[in-house]
Amino acid sequence: MKRRVLALATAGVTVAGAAAIYALVDRSDDSPTIPANANAFNCNTFQIPAPAGATVESLTATAVPAGTFQVPGNPPLGGYPVPDVPAHCEVTVTLTHPGANDHAKLQIWLPESGWNGRFQAVGGAAYAAGNIGSVATAIKQGYATGTTDAGVDTTGLDSSWALNSSGQINTALLENFASRSVHELAVVGKQVVNEVYGHAASYTYWNGCSTGGRQGYMEATKYPTDFDGINADAPAINWNQFEVATLWPQVVMKEAHTYPTACEFNAFNQAAVKACDPQDGVADGLISDPGRCNFDPRSLIGTKVVCDGKERTISEADAEVVRKIWDGPRDGNGRRLWYGLPIGADFSNLTASTTGPDGVTVGSPFPVPAQWVATFVEKQPAFNTANLTYAQFDQIFQQARSEFDSIIGTADPNLSAFRDAGGKIITWQGDADQLIPTAGTIDYRNRVDALMGGTAKVDDFYRVFLAPGVAHCALTGSNDLTALTEWVEHGQAPDVLRADLTTATGQTVARDICRLPFVSRYNGDGDPTSAASFRCVAPSS
Repeated sequence: MKRRVLALATAGVTVAGAAAIYALVDRSDDSPTIPANANAFNCNTFQIPAPAGATVESLTATAVPAGTFQVPGNPPLGGYPVPDVPAHCEVTVTLTHPGANDHAKLQIWLPESGWNGRFQAVGGAAYAAGNIGSVATAIKQGYATGTTDAGVDTTGLDSSWALNSSGQINTALLENFASRSVHELAVVGKQVVNEVYGHAASYTYWNGCSTGGRQGYMEATKYPTDFDGINADAPAINWNQFEVATLWPQVVMKEAHTYPTACEFNAFNQAAVKACDPQDGVADGLISDPGRCNFDPRSLIGTKVVCDGKERTISEADAEVVRKIWDGPRDGNGRRLWYGLPIGADFSNLTASTTGPDGVTVGSPFPVPAQWVATFVEKQPAFNTANLTYAQFDQIFQQARSEFDSIIGTADPNLSAFRDAGGKIITWQGDADQLIPTAGTIDYRNRVDALMGGTAKVDDFYRVFLAPGVAHCALTGSNDLTALTEWVEHGQAPDVLRADLTTATGQTVARDICRLPFVSRYNGDGDPTSAASFRCVAPSS
């Protein structure tokens, strides 16, 4: 049976005091053929069968004129306008599951004219399962599109829904957030498209970043026939490992009684870029292969830096803190638990601290992993993750995996059912991702290769692209969704993605993003800001 299409553009969260969301919607102008009856547009309320295990509580269909859509809520997922939204039909479906007392709201928007024949769903960021702002952006690109709130908080930074009135995990809402609601979005979205247009979408795609990336991988493994193509970027897979691991910098600083300033952390990154940038053949402010960067932070011991007008001297303790953060968490026997902050990635989100009037400095853990540990693992929302010891960290890491891997871990490398259904996956991630260690995504891809016949065979349906110098969900100018549709609809697998990169000096440069395991290498001459001056080569070349 022909599979249909759903494309999701979503957001990733970066926090420097507050989070910033990047809308990641792209456009393919080569639209599929739309049937002759495509002008049949029905925006009257109708009925649809409920997905298996669910009940439809309500369904409304409303015709909305063209105009500016003000995204409700506050930043990062709301509080901004989306101009020039076309006239469309807004279908709102609320689902519940017997005995769960949940109310998951799905919103499906369908353009009155100019539909490109595809259905695009938008996913979430942090603890939000979806983002209505990205729906408004996607419909401007000609897609029928939708999202779900999974019945949980929509701000992305509030996980208080996790516990029920007895202080135990709300298993129904966690299941919604982990996997169920996105599958139901796929099922309901396809039904709504058929009702409104009188025929099915030609293709279905998923396109998401961060939590949205995790949702895409969960779909590929658990519901492999939902989507023809999945664009899952900077994916929050290996959920329990990376969530707990991103508290490691706080543990290291607390145990060392050493809290370097942001200025001092930046000095280490600047030195690392200076040392490793030329390895790709040109000093252009980008580390093209962080895996080969062996910069030793101890080389800065004794270096003086000026921070806020005050001269500071990099100490041995500062260098050891940085070394451990880059190395990543290890257990009491020195065994690696997970990967560390990539060299060159911004330290500020994971190493934030505050100094009180008494001169005492304490850590300020990043809210997403802090809430995961406090609310989900410890089941004590007031639990202070700034005071974890190495032993506590080790225990929590193991407990999180034991309790939640089977529900939300998203680490299963078996993509055979998705491959056999004809699906394609594209993932890009920044080499300088400061929130989700890039090495974890590489590890996942390597495990897929090992299980499914090696790199060449896996590349037939799944490709990963690593972007030098790019932070979490921050790739701009990318043709990722266009590349995915070309692959799904025309069999043209992408060897590179095209994007704009920002160098360490703030300059914007065009670059072809190489697919794993290849890395970018300067040709030896030509303009370093031009993509034509670089080629993709094997890492050892």
